[in-house]
This record gives sequence, C-alpha cells and structure tokens, in this order.
Amino acid sequence: MNDRTWDTIVIGGGAAGLSAAQALGRSLRRTLVIDAGSPRNRFASHMHNVLGLDGTPPLELLARGRAEAERYGVEFRAASVLAVRDGGSAGSGSRSALQLVLDGGDTIEARSVIVATGVTDALPTIPGLAEHWGERALHCPYCHGWEVRGQRIAVVAASPLAMHQARLLRQWTDSLTVFTAGLGDLTSEARREFAARGVHLVAEPVTEIVGDGSRITAVRTASGEVAVDAVFTSGELVPHDGFLTELELDRSETPMGSVIAVDPTGRTSHPRVWAAGNVVNPAASVPIVMGAGTLAGAAANAALVEEDYAIAVAADDPAATAAADPAPIAPGHHGTDHEAAHDARHPHPDPDEDPVVFWERRYGSAGPIWSGHVNRSLADATAGWVPGRSLDLGCGEGGDVLWLAEQGWQATGIDLSETAVARAAAAAREQDLPGARFIAADLGDWVEDPAAIDGSDHGFDLITASFLQSPVELPRERILRAAAERVAPGGSLVVISHGAPPPWAQGHAGPFPTPESEFALLDLDPEQWCITAESRKRAAIAPDGSDAMLDDTVIVATRTAAGPPAQ
Repeated sequence: MNDRTWDTIVIGGGAAGLSAAQALGRSLRRTLVIDAGSPRNRFASHMHNVLGLDGTPPLELLARGRAEAERYGVEFRAASVLAVRDGGSAGSGSRSALQLVLDGGDTIEARSVIVATGVTDALPTIPGLAEHWGERALHCPYCHGWEVRGQRIAVVAASPLAMHQARLLRQWTDSLTVFTAGLGDLTSEARREFAARGVHLVAEPVTEIVGDGSRITAVRTASGEVAVDAVFTSGELVPHDGFLTELELDRSETPMGSVIAVDPTGRTSHPRVWAAGNVVNPAASVPIVMGAGTLAGAAANAALVEEDYAIAVAADDPAATAAADPAPIAPGHHGTDHEAAHDARHPHPDPDEDPVVFWERRYGSAGPIWSGHVNRSLADATAGWVPGRSLDLGCGEGGDVLWLAEQGWQATGIDLSETAVARAAAAAREQDLPGARFIAADLGDWVEDPAAIDGSDHGFDLITASFLQSPVELPRERILRAAAERVAPGGSLVVISHGAPPPWAQGHAGPFPTPESEFALLDLDPEQWCITAESRKRAAIAPDGSDAMLDDTVIVATRTAAGPPAQ
C-alpha cells in the first residue's frame, strides 16, 4: 500500500464505531473514524443497563470514547460517506484496497472498512410523538422501563412486532394500555391473556400524543383520550447502509427488516468490510454494540496481520511479486475465488513436486485463502438434508466443514496442509462450532487405512470432495473410490469438480472432468446407488475483481443398498 491508504476506516462514531476504533488504535493501526454526528440515542438524556456507566448521558459516553481513541492515535473526520467501492492503489476494480467517496468530494483509500452507521427509527406519523421521542416517548423497556415504573404506560402498536413490547411492559406497571390498531387481529387467546393481567386494550387508531411541555398527559383517539404518563412505540428501523450498494453485499432478512449479513466477527460477504452495531443488529443495546465493535476491530486487525505477512513474503520473492496481487484477504475457500488465487501465485507448478511440500507452501506463503463462504454448489446440492456425520476430503481451510457444522452436522475435514488445518480449527473455535473437527493427513495414506485416520468405524452419512484436483500428483481415482466405500447405507457422496478452465485462464491444462467421465471414474453399482451427474454454473470473482461464471461438474451418489460400508 502507500502513505495515502489507511489501515482501517471506521464509518460511524457511535458506541460500536468507537469501540472498533479503540481496538484498532491499540493495535497500532492507522485508523480514521468518519462520523456524520447523528448517533441514534442522541434523543435520550441518559442510558441504562450499561455496567459501570448507568445513568451516563449518551453524548458524554461518546465524548469520552473519542478522547480515549485519540490517545491511541485514532484520527477523526466529520463527513458522510456517499459510496464505498473496490479500487485504490492497485488499480480500478482491484480488491487490494477500498475507495470511499465523501460528501465533500474527496476520495480516500483503506485496506479495510468497518461500518458502524446504525439505523434511523422511522416513527409512526402521529402528531406529538416525535416531540417527546427519547424522553417520554420511548422504545426499549430495558433502557427506560425502570424510570417510568408504576406509572400509567401506553403501548402504541405500529406493527405486529409490538406484541412483544406490549407483553413485556406489564412487568413495569399495573396500569398498561395497549392501542392495538397496529397489531392486526388479536387472537382470542391473546385477548384472554391481556385481560387476565389487567391490560386495557383500545382498538381505535391513535390520532395524537398529547403533552404539556416535557410531559405526556394522554393518548388521543377519535372517541376521546386515555390519560398516560409515558408512551412506548417502535418505528421502522432503517439501516444506514445505502452507501455500500456498489459492493453488492449479501443481506439477511430478519423480523426487523433487511440488514447486511455478517459472520460472528462482523465480517460481511466482502473480505475487507466488517459491520457492527445497530446497522446489522437493530435491537442491540449500547453494551452489545460496544462488544460487537471491539470484536470487529480485532477481526479486521487479525486479517491485516495475515496480509502483512503475505506482503513481506512476496517482497522477498520477486517472481511472486510480479505474478500476484499481494492481498490475501480477498481470495476464498477452495472452489470459490480460490481458482484466481492459484492461477496468480502458482502459474507453472512442477507436477513432480511432493504434494505435501507444494500445498503447505501454497497455504503457508500467504494469509487466509477462504473468503468465508461455503462452496455454493455444495450448499445447493445438500440443501434440506438431515444432518448426520460428514467427512470432507481435501478440506483446505475448512469452509465447507464449518458450514456443515453450522447446519448441525458432526463434520470432519482432512487436508494434508498443516497450515490450512490449523486455520480451519482456529475458525471452528472462534465460531464456537464443536461439531467441526480437522485432521492433517495425506489422502494417499487415508486410502490405505481410512478408519485409522478419520476415526470412524461405521462410515459417514455424507462424504464430500470439492475440487479435488491438483497440479501435482494426487491419486484422485483411488481416493474417490475409497470415499464411496466409506459412505454408510442411506448416505451420500458429493463430488464437485472444475468442469472447465476459468474465463481468465483459457488454455489452462486439462482435461476437465465431465459428468460422464466422473460417473465412469466412480464405477458405482447402479443396483446399490442412486446417482445424478450434471454440470452447474457458479458465480465467482476474477483476479481483476470482475464478476465471472464458472462451470462445475457435480456428482451426487446416494447409497441405497443395505449393509455396512466397506472398511
């Protein structure tokens, strides 16, 4: 990179963003916080349920947090970010850096970005509500319930989600009125429960929140007023993430709306972008977003640490430097954008090289290769399957194994690279996936005595082999046939292979497996197996950062015959 490129830019200077910035500053990272100055809780006079800081004004917390971050060298800039896009020092479209376009017209660069821009509470358009928001018109029982305990409380339901809020607030008062127009039709059971708890229900829509200065005195409907001291409601939660549109990040659909999808560390589907706080978890309170920000900051630093090692190694290897984009944050698990990484870093491998040496150098000379996504062809092929015991052959850094463990599988992965296996095991610990385990072993040895290496006396319900294709010697046919023998009755073997060279490597040495050739290679008895063999298209990212489509050959074979698998 260069002196113009920040290690990390944190977008948003609220509790999540400042926590991320502090973690990065303490890690000696060149960090910039860009803040528009509109924190979500600016309307509240005090915050609660923040251990050691109960009752502290929110803006005081932010001022203290900013001062602390500045002590660690973090810099601040008052601005709004209009767009974030791939690009930067390595050229337009490159994923070696990100460009941020600011409202003043400036464009700045960063190796990584943490988004902590929060949400807007789009309140119901009820006269009087906005005027009292944050003081007597409230949204969170845990944040504000104690302060209005025992008083006359109203819940103005704006959507069916308000049912949870309405039920909760009975804990803080015996005088609770729920205006149910936004809840839809209440079930007879819900009405019976509210009646048993002495909750007053009003079906008419609310027309006004009536106040006297800083006090709320009543909620008005077309037929009259109900005297109250405080109102709880919730509006539509609108995340501030429109400036990320060009990155086309994956999203998650939640009961509170669509938000950017992140992993447990806050990493998005873009390998250089993390997100933390209310922008991805709208219901999170201050201490929750602070923890998420700290974790995202630490995760971004860890990724940059790996990249720094790779850059240093590349600097010592002129051939690698000439051939490769030195940013190892971006590539993915084998079979996603792994193809681009391999083509760039190892254009002419020696086919006679020892496989252990080749693949250990392949993983050990760079940072993590897996992008954080399961192989899409595998996910599609196994969607909806009942979890059992699985084995992934040539698991690399464990992307598929981790995904299977998340789905409930007791998932084992084998790879001959100790570096790849160590990274996979670390990811399993970090994601708290006890169902994922990894073994460093040569698959050629596994063929000779599978049970001694994989530890199973009864075979597996699912065995996967994704892109088990190597530029150096690999007994692929023996491995796949041994895999079939290890499939338990009713279990499946899924083999996914490159079906053609990627668009950026036309003329790449073949041949590439076809559905017909893979079917013939496995040589499975049709009386004992139900087999599908097909070609599938899969989206990927080329070395220059552009979108591409790849061809996969996919075999799904399910053992139908009774009896134990061969040992």
